[in-house]
Amino acid sequence: MKPKPKTLENILIEDFASEGKSIAKYNGKAIFVESGVPGDLVNINLTKSKKDWAEGYITHFLKKSEQRIEPLCKHAGTCGGCQWQVVDYKTQIKFKYQQVVDNFTRIGKFTLPPILPIIPANETFYYRNKLEYTFAEERYIPQNEYLANDKDKNSQPFAAGFHAKGFFNKVVHIDQCLLQKSPSNEIRKTIVDFALEHNCSFYNIKQKKGWLRNLIVRNNQDNRLLINIVFGEHDLKNIEAVCAVLLKKFPEIESLVYTINSKVNDSIFDLEQVIYFGNGFLYEKLGSLTFKISPKSFFQTNTLQTINLYTIIKNMVFQDTPKILYDLYCGTGSIGLFCSDIIEKLVGVELSSTAIEDAQINAQINKVDNCIFVAGDVINICTESFFQEHGIPDIIIIDPPRAGIHPKMIDKLLNLKVPTIIYVSCNPATQARDLNLLSSVYTIDQIQPIDMFPQTKHIECVVKLIKT
Repeated sequence: MKPKPKTLENILIEDFASEGKSIAKYNGKAIFVESGVPGDLVNINLTKSKKDWAEGYITHFLKKSEQRIEPLCKHAGTCGGCQWQVVDYKTQIKFKYQQVVDNFTRIGKFTLPPILPIIPANETFYYRNKLEYTFAEERYIPQNEYLANDKDKNSQPFAAGFHAKGFFNKVVHIDQCLLQKSPSNEIRKTIVDFALEHNCSFYNIKQKKGWLRNLIVRNNQDNRLLINIVFGEHDLKNIEAVCAVLLKKFPEIESLVYTINSKVNDSIFDLEQVIYFGNGFLYEKLGSLTFKISPKSFFQTNTLQTINLYTIIKNMVFQDTPKILYDLYCGTGSIGLFCSDIIEKLVGVELSSTAIEDAQINAQINKVDNCIFVAGDVINICTESFFQEHGIPDIIIIDPPRAGIHPKMIDKLLNLKVPTIIYVSCNPATQARDLNLLSSVYTIDQIQPIDMFPQTKHIECVVKLIKT
């Protein structure tokens, strides 16, 4: 038998920590706790204990923090989405700002200019333009149901929702998600009702089989919809039947596609999307520009804040009046194209060839002819001969994955010594690490956080670097 977890009693939650956790102290040891709020007095069960730190979860509240509020979503704390619904939005902004400061001072370890106040979101719910739901044959049963010895906990075997926090193979059944506008929830429920009525199987994550697997709902500012249903099995009769039901019930659907994914993993970027209805994409406007969004496109998930984000970047670019701008990890080219009217030439580089195709189409749509987009790994593409061919950049915008800039690319940037770099990241920790590596050549000129993801632990940060 496994030993029972050690219980700590009368523990005060002192602060928020990274990754949405909170932190307490016990006999000089840092205790990282899920779902805590500074000011909570709690009992904690430890799940992991090391010499200098431990992890655990709250089993009982002796006193709840005055900063704690009741979440609007009943699934908060169970699904892996909205970690910070337990505090109001002003408090979220306060702690996110401190998170940026801590990362830049503790990890970056260099002198900083004042970090500008976070630009908050006007809409803190229903702000996402994309949600991906997961279907599963078995639903994740939250800990409180076990603790309550709920006899009905197995009455609903299937799940239609999101992965449980910390689990790739467990799915929380969602009644209503508050992050995307209607009819997102209604579409998910309609598909579930169809599957139950027609005895269609839900995906079994362990056995890697089942018909109904994923649903991706995208919307634009006009609330037109691009729907992609992912099936684990090619049952054409039921695929066409459920698509027909959706089109009849939801006139907002602009395009409806489906994908057959019989692979072990959920990635669909190497799979064909079959167009059932419409042209297979949506259009969205950012400022004066129009962008095509296809099923595989990367597009910032908060449209209104994206306009603010891109405006910040464009203003930083405008301050230097550069001639040649390189947009690295450019995705579908949206950042570079947004800045294209204040530069002479734009060069975009992105690993995904599909994204580059979208970038080229977006350039055509917006009649931008001073640009070139190249598919390939930035480390391999950005050679001395490439820079000589397309022009030495005056400014580089770099927006890498959450893992940050590859060390080899850091070396290239240090050798190239471009006058200005604008570094965009949704992970201040890896961003601070990379900025430290660049500090031998570059000085931080501006730091502007912007909240793209209300109710979550995440914060976007734009940093302008000037060559020393």
